[in-house]
Amino acid sequence: MQTIDFELDRDFVELNQLLKLAGLCDSGGAGKQLVASGAVRVDGEVELRKTAKLRAGQVVTLDDVAIRIVALQ
Repeated sequence: MQTIDFELDRDFVELNQLLKLAGLCDSGGAGKQLVASGAVRVDGEVELRKTAKLRAGQVVTLDDVAIRIVALQ
């Protein structure tokens, strides 16, 4: 499984935007479609809220990619 560390420079990032910023889709709209399909998990649980607020310490998985959200140092 590929792991991406995403450095969070604010309090939270919305799930659909995270997928775009991490390069897993081309746009926020495409990110919303991925979430709606049930393919995205947050901390091991299927997440269907497209604009779920994610914070440092959480892990998002899509297929064989894991995105670890880390606080900007």
